[in-house]
Amino acid sequence: MTEITAYGTLEKLDGRPALRFEVPLAYPIERVWQAVSVPAELERFFPAAANWTPAEGETIDVGGAMMEVTEVDAPHRLAWAFADQPQSFELVADEGRCRLIFTHVIDDLPAAQTATGWQTYLSRLEPHLAGGYLSDKEAHRAWKDIHELYAERFAVDPEPGRRWAAENLPADQG
Repeated sequence: MTEITAYGTLEKLDGRPALRFEVPLAYPIERVWQAVSVPAELERFFPAAANWTPAEGETIDVGGAMMEVTEVDAPHRLAWAFADQPQSFELVADEGRCRLIFTHVIDDLPAAQTATGWQTYLSRLEPHLAGGYLSDKEAHRAWKDIHELYAERFAVDPEPGRRWAAENLPADQG
């Protein structure tokens, strides 16, 4: 059985609360860049695929909310603002491998719930890079346990996330 962990951190970025996830990957930076920048690949692990080029200044309507690409430095950094909240993928090459750093300025979003969601989606990246697929249902299996770890670590009220899980996850999950 795999130990359940919560590896994201809650930090300040330009005075705003931000979540940061660092994921070591056994793939070259060019392969990981392709996964995070090509819409058909991004949709395999991310909550929604952005139909982007991506190009700096590009704006995209994602389900009624506007997203603007703010920085593209292939294959090292891809940044955007979604609903006025900066998000980014930073890729660091490391001897044929890659370290992905995902950051999301969350402002008033519930920290534990949002961190759990991002960790859940980022858990789908490694299987995708390996040529497999981790379903949304399987990725969410440990959601409730991971959420409790984040709520404790961030010292926040776990109830908003518990309510979300009760309303959105199947009863047999978590």
